[in-house]
Amino acid sequence: MKILVADLEGVFLPEIWINVAKKTGIEELKLTTRDISDYDVLMTRRLAILKENNLKIQDIRDVIATLDPLEGALDALNWIREESQIILLSDTFEEFAKPLMAKLNYPVLLCHNLTIDKEGNITDYNLRIDDQKKEAVKALKGLNYHVIAFGDSYNDIKMIQEASQGFFFNPPDSVITDFPDIPVTKNYRELKTMIGTLLDTE
Repeated sequence: MKILVADLEGVFLPEIWINVAKKTGIEELKLTTRDISDYDVLMTRRLAILKENNLKIQDIRDVIATLDPLEGALDALNWIREESQIILLSDTFEEFAKPLMAKLNYPVLLCHNLTIDKEGNITDYNLRIDDQKKEAVKALKGLNYHVIAFGDSYNDIKMIQEASQGFFFNPPDSVITDFPDIPVTKNYRELKTMIGTLLDTE
């Protein structure tokens, strides 16, 4: 039995933090796991920036409400779900992603959550489990699944390496350079071709 796992932002959805940065004009919020591979360092800095600028959860939700899936993403995801089961593994947060799941026809999403005080300040982030993408793949393999994984960034590397088979989807050049042995797809056409080939392979 084969099952797919995939990242969410940068694969099917635009990067939420980048869009918050554009809306607020805070350049440093444009940094993602494509730029800083240590997720704790990245999130600690993001929370500090939110506090410094008095940005609350509703400010971020207002930006999220304006976002749509990447062009072609919904068609690609619908096609995948016709061919196989897929679980989205993301380092985003339930409070961010939930409004966007309707736009993707409610796929299965495993992610983290936030601590938010009564005033709407985001005071902390709570990882469901360390290395959750890798651990999810290990768990699925333990259930005797052949796991096919894909993502676009540094925080997807362990997931891809742990999977039975894995590849990148439209990653930045730095990721390709650092991990030259991992196959690369650049668009949804190439993605579907890759998945079709891997699903058909015994």
